[in-house]
Amino acid sequence: MSQTTPAATKKIECFSMTGYAQARAEQDGWAVRVSVKSVNHMFLDLKLRMPEGFDLYDLRLRQIVREKIHRGHVEVTIGVEPGKAAPVQVNKELVQSYLKAAEALRQETRAATDMDVVALLRLPGVITGVAASVPETEEEQERLGKLLDSGLRDALAKLDDMRRTEGRHLVEELRDRLARIGGYVDQVRGLAATLRPAFARRLETRLKELLGGIGIEPARLAQEAALLAERSDISEELDRLKSHLQQFTRLLDGAGELGKKLDFLLQEMHREANTMLSKTPGVENDALAITGVALEIKAEIEKLREQVQNIE
Repeated sequence: MSQTTPAATKKIECFSMTGYAQARAEQDGWAVRVSVKSVNHMFLDLKLRMPEGFDLYDLRLRQIVREKIHRGHVEVTIGVEPGKAAPVQVNKELVQSYLKAAEALRQETRAATDMDVVALLRLPGVITGVAASVPETEEEQERLGKLLDSGLRDALAKLDDMRRTEGRHLVEELRDRLARIGGYVDQVRGLAATLRPAFARRLETRLKELLGGIGIEPARLAQEAALLAERSDISEELDRLKSHLQQFTRLLDGAGELGKKLDFLLQEMHREANTMLSKTPGVENDALAITGVALEIKAEIEKLREQVQNIE
């Protein structure tokens, strides 16, 4: 009996929110041009531009985009070339302005000029394009609608290819930074283990200054040092930070729509790093070294946040 892979183990690829693609589709004399551009955005912000009069296709085209894209600022521009001869659009107001300017110039220079209509049509802005109108019958409208669907799906498929490639590069960079932060966490843990003697030395020095050289009971010194060490203990922050790194990696392994989840995790990681810095006193070289490494962790977290902003 053949075994099938459970749906839960199926790997879904990570997508970047940045990309651009275009496509063209032709049928029954109609030609459709579609361009799609996407950039990062917290939610799906869709802008759909079509020729005037094609609003009946708006909802179906928006639904196609929503099926493929869930986050990002997306601009879809659709151009339609008519399947049969259509009237040429002429900017008549602009033509009148050209005529008035020509007449004024003729009177001023007393030149005898005959107006050439063909030359007038060649002037900038006079011809504004060919009007594309929606077919009249429902059957023709549906055929054009399917052509628009096809062109849009083709453009979205090309956009997905670009976003998928960019997503793979992003994930590789994220994994590198996670490994770097993990190394820093281990480094801080090793340094933190050496701080208790430093606490004792600082406490002893301070008490001697206050007591004027009078001897200090070792038990009392150990007790005060332990209290100071407890207030400055960062083991919990390190454990939580390590756990967040593991969860981050699991999300990347599962991929899919994970931008918001990763952003939330990074907020938690940033909080742990800040707490670690606030609890580490600047005593001797070990604590100063912890501060330096903790700052490196914060810098890497900030770079992760910048990259995660572009993941769907």
